[in-house]
Amino acid sequence: MPVPLPATGTRWRCAQCGNLTRFDVTRSTRVVEYWHADLAGNPRVEEREVLQDTVERVRCRWCDAVDSVQVEPAPGAAGG
Repeated sequence: MPVPLPATGTRWRCAQCGNLTRFDVTRSTRVVEYWHADLAGNPRVEEREVLQDTVERVRCRWCDAVDSVQVEPAPGAAGG
């Protein structure tokens, strides 16, 4: 089940151990990129359009929990 990314005014928190700062994030991203290669053949991405970006899994680095990371209001956020 995809995990939502924190937005302005929210953050991730591990419900199992309380971790707020260290997570391993597994993502699937589909992009269209404009690559420009110089005459030596060295490519450089000059434009990038993200078509889809899904967070598949968030694992807590402290307790190794996978299904315990939740989005919560950040301190000082409206309503938090």
